[in-house]
Amino acid sequence: MSTSNKPYHHGDLRSTLLEVADQLIDEGDAGAFSLREVARRAGVSAPATYRHFRDKEALLAAVAGKGFDDFGRALSEAVAAADDPLAAMGQAYVRFAVARPGRFRLMYGPAIAERGRYPELQAAWIAASESLRAALMSRSPSAPDAAVTSLKLWCMVHGLAQLILDGMLPGYDPEVLARAITAAP
Repeated sequence: MSTSNKPYHHGDLRSTLLEVADQLIDEGDAGAFSLREVARRAGVSAPATYRHFRDKEALLAAVAGKGFDDFGRALSEAVAAADDPLAAMGQAYVRFAVARPGRFRLMYGPAIAERGRYPELQAAWIAASESLRAALMSRSPSAPDAAVTSLKLWCMVHGLAQLILDGMLPGYDPEVLARAITAAP
């Protein structure tokens, strides 16, 4: 029996559950919602969620995987028209985090304890990370420590995104900060 006034029939219940979970994550902490609340908002019974996700972590992993897909697309789109791919990607990185803080925290945070159990999540993360890594390496591909340099730059832009989301840089424009830390030396 449905717990809302919406009828049960869904053309694609899995997609509806993902969309509802994504909305709930935007409203607050990824760990704070339940499959029961996702089902209620989707207009289905709680057991209906188990036809598509074995548990809450599986649903969170699917949302995070979609997040990495969207993130990878945003990074690629930023690079497509950029004179400086690294700066464009760094700015897109921060922009994505600021636009979707709940999803960003889910993607990189501890809500999914066993990421290795979700190959689709791993593949989405790798795809998004590879495009970022390629842009990072574009600045100094022949440097002997290019991998370490790219990791440093990634840490810098990720750290900036986290500081902004955590409210540690009040009064600063995230776009301006992102441009400043990604500017070529």
